[in-house]
Amino acid sequence: MPEPRAAAFAVAFVIGVTPTKWARIWNERMTVPLELRPLSPADAQSALRDGSADVALVRLPLALGGDGFSAIPLYEETAVVVAPKEHELDALDSVVLADLEGFTVLHGEWSDSIELVAANVGVAVMPLSVARALSRRDVISRPLTDAPSTTIALVWPTERTTPLVEEFIGIVRGRTANSSRGAAAALNARGENGARRAAHKATPKQRGSGRSASRRPRRP
Repeated sequence: MPEPRAAAFAVAFVIGVTPTKWARIWNERMTVPLELRPLSPADAQSALRDGSADVALVRLPLALGGDGFSAIPLYEETAVVVAPKEHELDALDSVVLADLEGFTVLHGEWSDSIELVAANVGVAVMPLSVARALSRRDVISRPLTDAPSTTIALVWPTERTTPLVEEFIGIVRGRTANSSRGAAAALNARGENGARRAAHKATPKQRGSGRSASRRPRRP
């Protein structure tokens, strides 16, 4: 019997992050399955704390409640302002913060803000990747050139820096398979050893059937 598959390596990620490329590379190199878990920022942080996620792709800063977490900044996101279609800002190619004076700037959950923007309640500021993920036909977005950027980072509990975590770090940093730290090779070797053990556990009848087929017929 084959050995059961290893537990999945769980990657939490927040809206606007697209980890599919990294997941594809993982699946090409690793025998351990990878599970992608889209979560809210609060739920992603909870998943890191309770161990239901091995790593998380989130926006900094985080309120993780103390030390004990490691973070690797990956890239910066530019900000945009989202407004109703045919709004005054629609005529501009880009916007500065001063252009928002006199408008109601909405705060709170971005998905809720988009709904209010579409209802012409106000405008909202958010990362470009979030605006794209929540895009709809009745709103527009324009670059907000003087707004601070946000940082996407890979975060995990420092005490749970396992070989699999190291392997995922290497993937998001662009490390090639040949420069791997060895986690993939070790896991593949484990799979091969499991196959050998499964063959060794074959019943005597199964092992004997292979030998009997090669015997010469007895002489009469």
